Amino acid sequence: MTPTDRFTGFVDRARAAGRLVVQPRMGFGELHRMRAGLRAVREADATTVGTVTLDSYTRCHDDGTARRALRDDPAGLNGFPLLAHGVPAVRSLLQDCSSAGFPVQVRHGTPLPLRLFRAMAEAGADATEGGPVSYCLPYGRVPLARAVAEWSAGCALLAAQPVPPHIETFGGCMLGQLCPPSLLVALSVLEAMFFQEHGLRGISLSYAQQIHQGQDLEALAALRRLAGERLSTPHHLVLYTFMGVFPRTEAGSRRLLADSARLAVRGGAERLVVKTPAEAHRIPTVEENVASLEYAASVAAATAADRERSPRATESGLYEEARTLVDATLETGRTVGDCLAAAFARGVLDVPYCLHPDNANRARATIDDRSMLGWSRAGAMPVTATATAPVTARRLTELLTFNRRRFDRDAVRHPLRSAS
Repeated sequence: MTPTDRFTGFVDRARAAGRLVVQPRMGFGELHRMRAGLRAVREADATTVGTVTLDSYTRCHDDGTARRALRDDPAGLNGFPLLAHGVPAVRSLLQDCSSAGFPVQVRHGTPLPLRLFRAMAEAGADATEGGPVSYCLPYGRVPLARAVAEWSAGCALLAAQPVPPHIETFGGCMLGQLCPPSLLVALSVLEAMFFQEHGLRGISLSYAQQIHQGQDLEALAALRRLAGERLSTPHHLVLYTFMGVFPRTEAGSRRLLADSARLAVRGGAERLVVKTPAEAHRIPTVEENVASLEYAASVAAATAADRERSPRATESGLYEEARTLVDATLETGRTVGDCLAAAFARGVLDVPYCLHPDNANRARATIDDRSMLGWSRAGAMPVTATATAPVTARRLTELLTFNRRRFDRDAVRHPLRSAS
């Protein structure tokens, strides 16, 4: 038996103790700032894991620009340039900050991860994340088949380590918003199956908070059920605080964060990746990240002690639709990777509003009069679409800003409730 990786073990212990693990999305250019950020998260009044988020130059394999930025303006980087720092420096950083009681995940954002995975493995990272679909379609024009091939090689490399690191799907966060939950669930499960197929044994499945808590509760239940049916490896669920257009007011942002913490507890997620009130304006500071972690943890603890107020999950057939998408995908090829490429080529999987050349872009999503996300056009996908008017540019802007307007408006109307 492969020993449990530190990240999986930590989350399992927190789950057994009834504590929600909270995590930032944090990365800084300089080693000393990254070290200080990890230490601050480690010392926060919450059950935390650490994050090292890479910068955009490193994600795009622009090593020369990353090195120049590190030399000339490291504070201007929007993340941590892992390759520019070099493996010895990163190994020293992780040895100093991480442990079985505080594992660290490296988040990267690239469709071609092999070089980064090699460096992460050599540096001793506890975990990483992404996926052949979720880190390809939204982020550029790399052909999906090429991304699948490189993710296959990268996952095989990680699986060959003495203790393979934990890996998290990003499929449940596709585009951040306006992707109906059945597709998010299906993509998260399919990427988890891809990881399992390549020998990885500590897996988490992501889901991004959307706009209707009852529908999100139904989605989390469907994700857990499908994962239990399709995976034989240890796994847990990770919820992301809403990843779309964020409220502009601090009170609106805090209320949205609080709602995500309540959703994580009520939906049985073991881990929550938080955002901060600064998200609508700039990259948050260490102190702002820690404040959001502690606030989310406090809301989660209060929610766990008061389950009677929990809203009910909707019953819209979300599990059945997600299962149909998974089954239809797995009929298109021999391996999960082949199936993913073939399913997108045939439009069996189709991410609405995604402009990648390998995405059919025939499906469309909308928000109905119940404030639930659904399909307005199915394309070739085996899903049920409601008959609605075409989504115009003006209507799309309204859909994209739905949560921002709702939470900011509520913060103005009910300031005391928004601050609680």
